Amino acid sequence: MSNKPTHHHHGEHEHPHTSQAPKDAAWKHDGVRVISGNQLDSNTAQTPGMDRKAAINFARVGAQKLWAGTVTIHANAKTGAHHHGHLESVIYVIRGRARMRWGEQLEFTAEAGPGDFIYVPPYVPHQEINASATEMLECVLCRSDGEAVAVNLDIEPVEKPATVLWIDPTHPQGGV
Repeated sequence: MSNKPTHHHHGEHEHPHTSQAPKDAAWKHDGVRVISGNQLDSNTAQTPGMDRKAAINFARVGAQKLWAGTVTIHANAKTGAHHHGHLESVIYVIRGRARMRWGEQLEFTAEAGPGDFIYVPPYVPHQEINASATEMLECVLCRSDGEAVAVNLDIEPVEKPATVLWIDPTHPQGGV
């Protein structure tokens, strides 16, 4: 009978930590990384009314399975109808008011404010909107893969993206 515990947390596997990295791993450089807020990478596609900055991606830290960064959206910014394929997305609202529309005809709607999280499952048709005509919307965005996937849909948006388009790494042409 072994004295080793047999319980595991969901997603956890039993293996020695040393088997996960080479003996000569440069932990100082290849271990935990802290990306300061003033070191975000704005060397991404930009457009008037938007300010995107990458914090975590393959190019910056070698991330293989996620992308994270910030997006600041001017008043009235909105996308067309689209989905993000197999990607899961999480949006955390720092400041302002976000409105999400989703469904086969974008018939469902919800709003989120500072401190709220928004989860967008894979393949869900949706539209992202800055709900304020006068205030900036500031968010943190995380995606389940580093690749940019945006599939534009032939759905007439309830709220027309006519003023400023919402652009981020998965909406490079404004999602329209």
